[in-house]
Amino acid sequence: MLLIAVGVFVLVLVAVLVPYWTLIVHPEEQSERALRKRLKDKRSRQGLLIAPLTKAREELSKIPGFGTTLARWTHAVDPLQRLLDQSGTKLTVGAVILFCAFLFIIAALGTLLLTPSFVAAAIAAVLAAVAPILFLRRKATMRIRLFEEQFPEAIDVMARALRAGHTLPLAIQTVGEEIPAPVGPEFRLLFDQQNFGLSLPEAMTAFARRTPLVDAKFFVTAVLTQREMGGNLSEVLENLAAVIRERFKVKRHVRAVSAHGRITGWVLGFLPPVVAGLLFFLSPEHERLLLEDPLGVYMVIGAVVLQCIGIFWIRRVDEVEY
Repeated sequence: MLLIAVGVFVLVLVAVLVPYWTLIVHPEEQSERALRKRLKDKRSRQGLLIAPLTKAREELSKIPGFGTTLARWTHAVDPLQRLLDQSGTKLTVGAVILFCAFLFIIAALGTLLLTPSFVAAAIAAVLAAVAPILFLRRKATMRIRLFEEQFPEAIDVMARALRAGHTLPLAIQTVGEEIPAPVGPEFRLLFDQQNFGLSLPEAMTAFARRTPLVDAKFFVTAVLTQREMGGNLSEVLENLAAVIRERFKVKRHVRAVSAHGRITGWVLGFLPPVVAGLLFFLSPEHERLLLEDPLGVYMVIGAVVLQCIGIFWIRRVDEVEY
């Protein structure tokens, strides 16, 4: 028993220190070395003058060889890179993949120390590896919700700037300076892209791709249509802001009406694992019998699968299109 406790302690210590050094300490040291090298370079000013104006592709990993390997798998890497952009996280794709791999290994070894079942170890390892992706998706969802809440105000600021006589790029810059995150940085990036050589349609298309909202697509369509056909863009933006606010009110009303179903889903989803955890501490012999017996392992696997299906079905029922 003492050996198992020491092994679990070592695994947890490795699981904490190795990702901390990989994701935080090592990238900071590399950034500091790169900064010192640029400061010592006598030709830095000339390099800034001839630097390309377009933004390079995001760095996939701080490890050069690993980053080159990931660059070849664009179809698999691009969704994760898009998720990182939407969540506002400064981590690289390589760091997330390595962290998921560390969690996979640690969870598998830790489960094998507690139970000899390879099936349980595989399930625990997969759940641990998927946890960072689920965290990023949750963070991206919260950021998009905040963006949706701030977006009508940003459109109003842009419409007022246009009515005051400013040009469209200057109105976009005004939004980037006056609106807080996450809307402000997105508009600043939009301004920088079209100001440093990217055409306005391409910059607006990239803005819509980074922001998976119907309102953002409406905004991009309105601006590009006005650039092609002409018209009073400030009035169009004011009407668009009013429509977005009404849609936001409807969405809040739908969330309030469906709050009971969501709370019920959370209770039904967390009740079985919480009860299992309490039984593990209050009556460990029953849990040990369930995990050591092959039939008990199959029962646990079936319960987990049915629980996941139930959570998925409850979420589908609670999702209301508006």
